[in-house]
Amino acid sequence: MLCQECQEREATLHFTKIINGEKTEFHICDVCAKERGDYTPGSNSFSIHQLLSGLLDTAGQQKPSREIGAQQRAEKQCPSCGMTYRQFAEIGRFGCADCYESFDEKLDPVLRRIHGGNAQHTGKVPKRKGKDLHVYKQIEDLKQKLQQLIAEEEFEAAATTRDEIRSLEHSLKGKGGESS
Repeated sequence: MLCQECQEREATLHFTKIINGEKTEFHICDVCAKERGDYTPGSNSFSIHQLLSGLLDTAGQQKPSREIGAQQRAEKQCPSCGMTYRQFAEIGRFGCADCYESFDEKLDPVLRRIHGGNAQHTGKVPKRKGKDLHVYKQIEDLKQKLQQLIAEEEFEAAATTRDEIRSLEHSLKGKGGESS
């Protein structure tokens, strides 16, 4: 895709701005982004780390040095890599896969804030990467519906929903996927 500004170079930055409910997409090259003053990776402008720091409520919180020392001693660490949550907030990425479980209770509120009250991502998934993800989501939705039908004692509808879940799970197994 060509840059919308210069129509000469390949667009490498893709922005989506939503202002007052109106969605606008921009596809521009690095050169035009620098000229416009938009974020360019590696520049000194706004970064994802600044966004994370704001969401994690760590930016600009200064405490007296004796409080910091006591807090650091009591701060939880990942058992695998030793990283603390404060280090994650400063660096902007975890040290290992186990950090996600180690800091789960602190991540949940942040993810809820990012995803509009839901801790689970509900946005678009690229078709080439998502493959059967929509089927897994459909199964999860049907399982919730099944629980509701059972609670309402709608057993015939529950049996139909159960069969639909089994059918979807069977289709995933046939493709080499795993059901949950």
